[in-house]
Amino acid sequence: MDFLHTFDLATITSVFADFRNEMQHPAFWFAVGEIIWINVLLSGDNALVIALACRGLAPQQRLWGMVLGAGAAVVLRIIFTGIVATLMGLPYLKLIGGLALLVIAAKMVVPDSDEEEEGVATATHLWAAVQIVVVADIVMSLDNVIAVAAAANGSVPLLIIGLAISVPLIVAGAALIMMLLTRLPFLVWAGAALLGWIAGGVIATDPAIAPRLHHAFGLWIGPSLDAVLALIGVAPQFAASKSGGEVFCSIMGAVVVLIAGSLWRRKHLQAAGRAA
Repeated sequence: MDFLHTFDLATITSVFADFRNEMQHPAFWFAVGEIIWINVLLSGDNALVIALACRGLAPQQRLWGMVLGAGAAVVLRIIFTGIVATLMGLPYLKLIGGLALLVIAAKMVVPDSDEEEEGVATATHLWAAVQIVVVADIVMSLDNVIAVAAAANGSVPLLIIGLAISVPLIVAGAALIMMLLTRLPFLVWAGAALLGWIAGGVIATDPAIAPRLHHAFGLWIGPSLDAVLALIGVAPQFAASKSGGEVFCSIMGAVVVLIAGSLWRRKHLQAAGRAA
């Protein structure tokens, strides 16, 4: 299969060439920032797991436990994300990934439970701590992998730079990040909406969905939307645009996430109130 060749010598060589070409465009750095933001928003629990796993180490070993554990975790995450990004070129897998991303995005605004963190083992030896961190990161990072793979849109340089920067950032500034997200909750909602936007675009570009979407959009959906826009004095935007379907699906993805997330959050808070 194609993903088996993702990390062969020829691919690695081409990655360095892609670095030189893509880094010259502002859109590349915008996408890097997007990946960092997504990964930071989704990785607060991972940072907490690293701290919990290393809390039993001797003081002089704690830093090494965090650095080595996070380093091994980011290498494995790059590999897994690269495989997922490659697989998304197959029919219907972008559809599945986009739907999963909608659920992940809506869950972002729901308060976390402490069950996972309470079950994290504490290590007394350095390599045991590294092993706990790596295993926990693999188990907990499916949402990160799907989201970052979707944001990177198949670009290996974006995957490497975005993940390589964001994971150490999470480890180094876990407490600051958690404080900011707690005091500025709109960042979480904005991140959820961004994931919804990406999810909608992923679904719209699935090889099995895109031709049907473009046909339906050019035939009746686009003209209908343009007619509605004309009523409020906005120039036609969708019917004549090749990317009109993707933009519309991205907007709907963000809207669905915000609505579903609000309902999910309200239900969770009501259940927590009854339990208390």
